[in-house]
Amino acid sequence: MKKIFAPLLSLTVFAALAFLVACGEIPDRERKSINFMNPGEEARLGITEFNRLKSELKVSQDPRYNAAVQLVGARLAKVMPVPDAQWEFVVFDDPSPNAFALPGGKVGVHSGLFQIAQSEAGLAAVIGHEVAHVVARHSGERVSRGVLTAGAVAAGAYLLNKNADVDPKVAIALLGGAAALNFKAHSRDQELEADKLGSLYMARAGYDPRESIRLWERFSAYRERVDQEQNFSLLSTHPVDSIRIDNLKEFMPTAMREYRAM
Repeated sequence: MKKIFAPLLSLTVFAALAFLVACGEIPDRERKSINFMNPGEEARLGITEFNRLKSELKVSQDPRYNAAVQLVGARLAKVMPVPDAQWEFVVFDDPSPNAFALPGGKVGVHSGLFQIAQSEAGLAAVIGHEVAHVVARHSGERVSRGVLTAGAVAAGAYLLNKNADVDPKVAIALLGGAAALNFKAHSRDQELEADKLGSLYMARAGYDPRESIRLWERFSAYRERVDQEQNFSLLSTHPVDSIRIDNLKEFMPTAMREYRAM
């Protein structure tokens, strides 16, 4: 028993030291995160990647879509805490209902998103959610967590291998499986966190945050129509729609306190 306890204790100490070294606070959230990446480097990489996408993907020329995105983006940019952001909002001609944000203040919206967004507030909910990932530095957090997880698995396998009672192949399989499930669960938590932060930003920009709930209800209906419903939430990196909706409903009193109609 002592031989098994020692590796677990070592891994606990390793994780605690990493947390102290790279611990940072997330705006508007009562939690800290581990992030080894430099914010300036994240922004540089985000801007470089966005320029590449603009050169490779088709940029929409639809005046309605572009006007709506620029209007919503300008309002949100005033309240979203992205230091030294070089804000840029671009509509890409892509039928999939999607959007993304990159460090540095770069936001891409697919033309197919408008069938789900349906209004300025719906569009604000999506853009707010995507930029929330940047504010919370979720991409850097995932990279840092991956580095720590890989190190912990390697260290755990090495330490457990010294215990003659444990098959090293079994130990690696168990550690790797646990790490994979933990990573997916953390990704789902990031999505739920971005939902909450996004509702705050849209509220501060003068958009009714309750529209974020209606947005995910429309997404849920869309996925049912195209038969893309996630049926096994344990192995999904995104939470199922019902969980997102319940999460936002629970958070809505907080978001509504920030809402001032314009």
